[in-house]
Amino acid sequence: MSSQLAVGFDLDMTLIDTVPGFAATLRALGVELGVEFPIEEMTARLGPPLEHLLAPHLAADAVAPAGDLFRELYLDHAITSVPALPGAHEALAAVRRHRGRIVLVTGKFPRNAQLHVEHVGLDVDLVEGWVWGVGKAEVLRREGVSVYVGDHVHDVEGARAAGALSVSVLTGGCTREELVEAGTDVVLESLEAFPAWLDEHLLTSRLDALERDLATRGSVLVAYSGGADSAFLLAAAVRALGPEHVLAATGYSDSLPEVERGPARGFAEGLGVELLTPATHEMERAGYRANAGDRCFFCKAELIEVLTPLAQERGIATVATGTNADDAVAGFRPGIRAADERGAAAPLRDAGLTKAQVREASRRWGLPTWDKPAAACLSSRVAYGVAVTPHRLARVERAEAAARRVLGARVSNLRVRDLGDRASVEIDRDLLPLADEATLVDAVRAAGFDEAVVDPKGFRSGSMNEAL
Repeated sequence: MSSQLAVGFDLDMTLIDTVPGFAATLRALGVELGVEFPIEEMTARLGPPLEHLLAPHLAADAVAPAGDLFRELYLDHAITSVPALPGAHEALAAVRRHRGRIVLVTGKFPRNAQLHVEHVGLDVDLVEGWVWGVGKAEVLRREGVSVYVGDHVHDVEGARAAGALSVSVLTGGCTREELVEAGTDVVLESLEAFPAWLDEHLLTSRLDALERDLATRGSVLVAYSGGADSAFLLAAAVRALGPEHVLAATGYSDSLPEVERGPARGFAEGLGVELLTPATHEMERAGYRANAGDRCFFCKAELIEVLTPLAQERGIATVATGTNADDAVAGFRPGIRAADERGAAAPLRDAGLTKAQVREASRRWGLPTWDKPAAACLSSRVAYGVAVTPHRLARVERAEAAARRVLGARVSNLRVRDLGDRASVEIDRDLLPLADEATLVDAVRAAGFDEAVVDPKGFRSGSMNEAL
């Protein structure tokens, strides 16, 4: 399984514009020492340790004391006057959107670095100061940083020594040519370009990881529901292995809506993949019928236990599910545990591919499922604690079909939840309040429910879990 994303950032001239504050502090230091520093020259290429900048202008034994005095003066002259550079907050937010950690690694005095972080409100997890050049590599390796962003050639050296991808911005004093010569992997004009770059980098690198994973397996049977995730996995397996080394298998039972079956078959056939449709008997498992919070465990256990012997009979090496990286962190998911315990692979999850990335890659590949609404099994519509029966599942399916006839193309996401004594209808929030709500409620009641209401919160995937 892929580890958490960790991105490192330099501070001076990468995240913050230190020049005004640094210059003001140098002037104050010059007054204290009676030295006229060439301020414009010294602030043109900020990044190296302070003592390196002071050394050409002071006696050797005066450098260290001058550095200490500079750091004290810095508090009054350079914290409140230093702003975040354009795109800094957005760059950090982009890492957070991918659930990443943010490590700030800088040559600056740690206390002053922390004060800058607090003053401009930089959202970081760790501040590591007083490290420079290749010395940054130890911190980057320790924190598992895979991408390090800086503005100086010495930031490039640190990233390369750590085995991290070096991303350079042109907001410091180094030129594009100097950064490229130092060996940087990527050059951006500023951090304003970073979010789009990160999105693309993670998508392409994760797709590459998925292809490598599938290629090493030799052959794959995909537990295929016809939804966006398993359809994408099926297409990816065909790309990596060829259709002759891939099988799709859809478990047919009362919990699979009839409306899903034809399109799923058509998609698999379009890829040149043979589709198996074995019957599954999750309804015969007491834990499934009881419909406690762990119902999905029994369903997935049944599915994998049916598919595994089929794969073995056909000489297929791996049974794989469409679990994605978001599923793995979504909280209560007993079905994932059941699949893992039975040896099923989850290549999308292991490559780190999120639901949004699966949809974007599907769009790029021209797959018709790229924008398909989520379509969980019918049993997910039955409230926990209410027994799952074929009658209830058929009633839900009739009610959803009736609701779609009323709403037509207006609705994308729709669920009829069986709450035992009544039905709750969830539809896209932007359709609420609904002018023809009474017509919708009447259609659901006619499908077999005594009572029905439209949920004012609208559609939420997994809303039944709210009660757990």
